[in-house]
Amino acid sequence: QVQLVESGGGLVQAGGSLRLSCTASGRTFSSATMGWFRQAPGKEREFAGAINWSGSSTSYADSVKGRFTISRDNAKNTVYLQMNSLKPEDTAVYYCAGRYSSIRSLDSPIGYAYWGQGTQVTVSS
Repeated sequence: QVQLVESGGGLVQAGGSLRLSCTASGRTFSSATMGWFRQAPGKEREFAGAINWSGSSTSYADSVKGRFTISRDNAKNTVYLQMNSLKPEDTAVYYCAGRYSSIRSLDSPIGYAYWGQGTQVTVSS
């Protein structure tokens, strides 16, 4: 089992930045692929980005590419989502998720077995 706890959400003006953190406990974190998803009211959960176990490879949704950066520190069991140039449409609950092996694509929530409780990000215009 893996327990994931997100932090760092809040209210920010458009154009601003936030850094989300997700700290893991339980099963070996350093071998997990970690993803960030978000869900706005009335919308389905959508993929924001993912990072492989070593941090050597990342993948991003087109909607956040060039603005968001995922990184991880395996010594701290933590993955980060740096969000820059935030837009009102980035407003959502942000979730981190973990997977060890899956045939599902990285952007599919079904492929992730472990989820945090979410943290709210609100971007005002």
